[in-house]
Amino acid sequence: MVHNLIILGSGCAGSTAAIYSARAGLSPLILEGPEPGGQLTVTTEVENFPGFPEGITGADLVDLMRKQAERFGAKYLPQAATFADLSSNPFLIKAGDAEYRSRALIVATGASARYLGLESERRLLGRGVSICATCDGPFFRDVPVVVVGGGDSAFEEANFLTRFASRVYIVHRRDQLRASKIMVDRAKTNPKINFLLDMAVSDILDNGKNEVTGVLLKNMKTGVETAIDTNGVFIAIGRVPNTKIFEGQLELKNNYIVVRDGSRTNIKGVFAAGDVHDHIYRQAITAAGSGCQAALDAQHFLEE
Repeated sequence: MVHNLIILGSGCAGSTAAIYSARAGLSPLILEGPEPGGQLTVTTEVENFPGFPEGITGADLVDLMRKQAERFGAKYLPQAATFADLSSNPFLIKAGDAEYRSRALIVATGASARYLGLESERRLLGRGVSICATCDGPFFRDVPVVVVGGGDSAFEEANFLTRFASRVYIVHRRDQLRASKIMVDRAKTNPKINFLLDMAVSDILDNGKNEVTGVLLKNMKTGVETAIDTNGVFIAIGRVPNTKIFEGQLELKNNYIVVRDGSRTNIKGVFAAGDVHDHIYRQAITAAGSGCQAALDAQHFLEE
């Protein structure tokens, strides 16, 4: 069987593309990926997505999108693409032992945040541990927070968080920062920002409350550990776009898919949406918008 359209990923971008393409009668097949619903499923409250004045949990938002797409005939499968051959149309996608072919393909596989690798980090994700200051910053009004990282992303997060937090600690495991000079200078002049360099987070503390109450920091030069109080830990050590199976086929830049003229990639009939190509905005609403673009572009391609 050759499908009209296969969508890889079931986050905001993938499910929005599914809604639009299903309403157009394309009967899209969605391979959910290793993290069904994407990064939004680890976000507790979403207050900046239009149409929900009281807010909504990330998990509920992606679930509603999925149900809306299924209402119009989209089919979701709990599988993740493990191989892609885009050398000829119809395209070949493998998910484990299963094979699928499609005339058009939307890649909405997202980007996975890099984590510290701590058990407490995963356990407290959404309970004080966050990977998105823009998403979760307003929940940390008048309390101290920690930002882990030394690049521009970490400094952008820290600067944004000063609008809400009482104090922002930038924790970096080296004494040299990777952020641009202008970002560092801006942080140094902000009275709410403190630098904790040559320090690494060895544990995130909750004092039995199942929410962040502090962090344990290890001095990388002396080995001495120190605990500081904080209510939020923002991990900003980079993201990895999920594009490995497309290497050597799709045009990539810093592992992100390059798109032109809307959502079009360098291969005709293949489109990209969401964080897999967006390393700047990375919001639920921008992912949804790019999913709409990809679906319309795919529809036009198939009609032509």
